Amino acid sequence: MKKFAFTLLATFLLTCGYCQTSSFFSSLWGEDSNPGSTQPIQNVVIPKLPAEADFAGERVPLEHFDVRESLQREMLIINYWHGSLSYIIQLSGRYEAMIRQILREEGVPEDFFYLCVAESSLQPASSPAGAKGYWQFLSGTAKDYGLEVGSEVDERYNWEKATRAACKYFKKGYAKYGTWTLAAASYNVGMANIDSRIGYQSISNYYDMQLPLETARYVYRAVAFKTIMNNPQEYGFNIAEEDKYKPIECKVVEVKGPVANWSDFAREHNSSFKMIKMCNEWIRSNKLTNKLNKTYKVLVPVGRD
Repeated sequence: MKKFAFTLLATFLLTCGYCQTSSFFSSLWGEDSNPGSTQPIQNVVIPKLPAEADFAGERVPLEHFDVRESLQREMLIINYWHGSLSYIIQLSGRYEAMIRQILREEGVPEDFFYLCVAESSLQPASSPAGAKGYWQFLSGTAKDYGLEVGSEVDERYNWEKATRAACKYFKKGYAKYGTWTLAAASYNVGMANIDSRIGYQSISNYYDMQLPLETARYVYRAVAFKTIMNNPQEYGFNIAEEDKYKPIECKVVEVKGPVANWSDFAREHNSSFKMIKMCNEWIRSNKLTNKLNKTYKVLVPVGRD
């Protein structure tokens, strides 16, 4: 069969001639039939830096070339992260107001919302290092800050509890260092690491401190998200308000004992396990043993309109 197909193709090439054959393969492989065309495939530009920027009310010193380059790097990467950033902007319609409200209640600047965006893209993420949830807590740190972590319940995926736990860390960092930028940096690399670098560098300014690459980019990434998401049209993201996802209307059902099967629980409340899980990612199993008879607040969707 293969020999027959090859013979047939050879006969076709000889019959059609070089020019027609070239045209045939150009269309077959999707090549431009006019090699002299100057039409660009894409238009890539370096995104414009803001005239001024700040994180949590602390000014970003854009007068320094290294600071400008660091911010521009993150803005360039994020600006051409087309599909992912568009999805994040859509998700922000569902989660941003809730996160900002918790930050206000906890006395943490609302710019830390963009740190959550940088950590998890507002999704129930999991990293190769074992950090999980919306704020990417490691298991040990999560437990230190009062979150339950187990095979059936993992509160790193609980929006409210994880956000309040992250706020505890940020406030502890701010009390220790006196700046929100270093509090944020310590969330990424740990307070012991920041303490060590302050000690041998004799510097307590994030923008002047030598840090591990990921931490050195960390606050800049949050500032880049803030800059672009506050002015999406200016950076080419024309996403209408009606395209953003709406918060899911839920009622709170308190669960004080075990749940043999969450799917049965969902049906009893005119819902489905899929919808219960969507609103309660902290549920990590189809059952809840609840040996300690803890009280869990389960969000049950009211409808799907």
